[in-house]
Amino acid sequence: MKPLSGVRIIEFDGLGPVTFAGMVLADLGAEIVRLTRADGAGAFGDVGGAVLHRGRSAVPVDLKNPADRDRILDLIATADAVIEGFRPGVLERLGLGPEVCMARNPRLVVGRITGWGQTGPLSSSVGHDINYIGLTGALHAMGEPDRPPRPPLNLVGDYGGGAMLLVVGVLAAVIEARTTGRGRVVDAAMTDGAAMMSSLFFALTASGLWSGERGANLLDGGAPFYRCYACADGKFIAVGALEPRFYAALLHGLDIDPAEAPQLPMTTWPALHGRFEALFATRSRDDWSARFAGTEACVTPVLSFQEAAGHPHNQARQTFAGAPVQPAPAPRFDGHVEPVAPGTALSLDEALARWRQATAD
Repeated sequence: MKPLSGVRIIEFDGLGPVTFAGMVLADLGAEIVRLTRADGAGAFGDVGGAVLHRGRSAVPVDLKNPADRDRILDLIATADAVIEGFRPGVLERLGLGPEVCMARNPRLVVGRITGWGQTGPLSSSVGHDINYIGLTGALHAMGEPDRPPRPPLNLVGDYGGGAMLLVVGVLAAVIEARTTGRGRVVDAAMTDGAAMMSSLFFALTASGLWSGERGANLLDGGAPFYRCYACADGKFIAVGALEPRFYAALLHGLDIDPAEAPQLPMTTWPALHGRFEALFATRSRDDWSARFAGTEACVTPVLSFQEAAGHPHNQARQTFAGAPVQPAPAPRFDGHVEPVAPGTALSLDEALARWRQATAD
């Protein structure tokens, strides 16, 4: 039995964060009914169906149809939570806002994920991950010092600051509701979450240990012992030798005398970077990987998504699975590897009947 077995969640189909949050919750065992558009149009098409929509039932509905709305409220009456990613006010205009839903089910948790949040001057504005993390300071810190900031895919805003904190908030509120009998509205804004994830860098800045200059700090590529280097074959190697003994192992693998390459002060970093860059360019990525294997230098290959699925460590842990190949559920409980569960299709009547039967049992 999975940790969230018996937890019922209704997911309003959408883009990005709410879809990822639904996948995570389903991987953890929640029974999720994903309400999709009646015309069959999906946010991610076939890709979403195979990966991001795994593990839950897809139920087509027409949110503007009063009969469908009534049956959705019947589902909500026995649900633990609803998750949605519409702009503020959309569900209210459809007659399915938190007040209506929680009137039917006082212990319901309503998880709402947006870029800007439910309140504030930008709450009704459009945007994407790059906009949200740009407003928090996080994007400014990413990339090369002489180039524009480089977006880190959509992992920081959409998924890290958004979906994962939506999951945390929903689960916390569900636990509380089981004690108090009262639900909550969870306002998960990607700006709030991305800002919270930047707490370390605000702390370092307050301590005078982080400058506003991009690519000049310990963890942003400014340190020659914490960055990526190009190799002779055009591939890349990742170096993370932060601690002194790990740095010593790095120098040993590069055949550099420690007396010639002190880790500090920071004024030595530009010259060290040039020296490391020239050395790593003399051999292939896999040659360097083999050279540093089993050492404490924290040197590893930079793999493509396709290569990652074939790496021996990932294969041993079954980190990737399924067809098409996709990340397996995480985290693990008691060391057990959960299989990838495909999505299924139900009608609204079938979903209602299933939940009513489970309640009767």
